[in-house]
Amino acid sequence: MAVDSLPATARKITANIGAHYVDKARILPWRSPPGSNLPDPYHVWLSEIMLQQTTVGAVKSYFEKFTRRWPTVQDLARADEADVMAAWAGLGYYARARNLHKCAVDVTEKMNGIFPRKESELLGLPGVGAYTAAAIAAIAFGERAVVVDANIERLVARLFAIDTPLPKGKTEIRAAMDAITPKQGAGDFAQACMDMGATICTSKNPKCDICPVQKQCAAHALGTMEYFPVKPAKRAKPVRRARFFWIEQQDRILLATRPPKGMLGGMRALPDDGWAAGNDGHATPPMAGEWRVHDNIVQHSFTHFSLEVDLAVYQDEKIVTNSDDNIWWALDDIAEAGLPTLYAKAVKWKLKEEI
Repeated sequence: MAVDSLPATARKITANIGAHYVDKARILPWRSPPGSNLPDPYHVWLSEIMLQQTTVGAVKSYFEKFTRRWPTVQDLARADEADVMAAWAGLGYYARARNLHKCAVDVTEKMNGIFPRKESELLGLPGVGAYTAAAIAAIAFGERAVVVDANIERLVARLFAIDTPLPKGKTEIRAAMDAITPKQGAGDFAQACMDMGATICTSKNPKCDICPVQKQCAAHALGTMEYFPVKPAKRAKPVRRARFFWIEQQDRILLATRPPKGMLGGMRALPDDGWAAGNDGHATPPMAGEWRVHDNIVQHSFTHFSLEVDLAVYQDEKIVTNSDDNIWWALDDIAEAGLPTLYAKAVKWKLKEEI
């Protein structure tokens, strides 16, 4: 259904979604109520970075923890990157945390702690892509910007029955969102559409009976709501193998810092065998000695591959390692180490296995 052939329908969609938001807006810690003063740009930016490929439910506690610990972008810029990475642990996609800190430093040192308001300028910040720049410009600064996240993508594809498969269909979906985005209040409208996608126009079993734009929805008229958006066929994920190493002494465990580049870069973790997205690990232990191997204790899914993890436990009493590289961490305080979820799963398995 061509958007440009339905100007009256587009106006009705905009009005109905806007009115629904006034009555039914989700209360979120980074939001301002509909029609009120614009929210703090720092809060909008922080929440949008956290929300990339992560659910609202998972982000709430992290957002509150970060803003308590680092109330301003300047506070975050002054933080040690290792502390930021540890506080991020569990949210996944750790490049976001590195870019978060780098962006805070750039805004503080190069922009006097003031976020740029224009979409084009926001795109120059570390970790800020097209969607995030549009969202910050619209929500934090009231600029007219076309915001399209996964929820909006699904909502708009259904409203206009856009059947071009993704990712090619993204161009048509953005054009359709552009057609219904108002000149004033683009931030509230974007958040209204996000809420619609999250709570009503869901992937499975959409709640069409309470949808404020049911009568304007082309997919509903066709009875094919769950057909949209049209996605390409899924490819089977490759399965990689990794081995983690458990070295314990006097109720402390040996941790390592992962290389700054690559997956989970800069994070504290158990020593491992150099596994990567493109290859299995070598399974060679970091030091000679007697090791007991527990096979396949953790299965973890990444976006493009799955990982099966063995855990090798050091059995000898004598431990000889390079002291310059050691991070000995008290097992009682292991939750404070900020281990990525993958490694935290292995620690949890080992501690439970000992009970």
